[in-house]
Amino acid sequence: MHEIAWRKVCCPVDLSRESRAALDVAVDLCRRLGAELTILHVEEPDRVDRGRELDAWMEEAAHAGVPVRSATTRGDPKTAIAEWTEQNGFDAVVMGTHGWTGRARALVGSVAENTLRRARCPVMVVHAEWAAAHAHEPAGAGLTP
Repeated sequence: MHEIAWRKVCCPVDLSRESRAALDVAVDLCRRLGAELTILHVEEPDRVDRGRELDAWMEEAAHAGVPVRSATTRGDPKTAIAEWTEQNGFDAVVMGTHGWTGRARALVGSVAENTLRRARCPVMVVHAEWAAAHAHEPAGAGLTP
C-alpha cells in the first residue's frame, strides 16, 4: 500500500448545526494530517448573505492551528460542491448531513448524497449527533484494542 498525501480538505458549510459538526471534524482531521482546510460556501440565488458568520467560523478554525481559507461559489449545492472541489484539486471533502429520510428528503433532496455520487475525491459525511457525542473524548477514545 502507498501513502496518500492529504494536502487539501474542503468543508462545505451552510452555517447549520450539521455543517458546524462537519467543520469540527474537518479541523481535527486537518490538524492531524497537516492539511490545509478550505471552508466552502455555496451562494444560492435569493439567499441572505451570511459572510460575517462564515468569517467567524474561519477565525475559529485558524485559532485551532489549521491553515484555513474560505471560498464561495454560486449554484445549486447538489452539483456545485463536487464541481468546485474537482476544479480546485481537493483531496477530500468533509461535510455535514441533516439525515432526513422519507418525504423530507424527497422534497428537499440530499446535498450530501449528490456530492457523494458526483465528487471524484473521498467524501466524509458527519452527522451532528455523532460529532456532539464524540466532541470531548480524548484522542483514541472509544477504540477497542
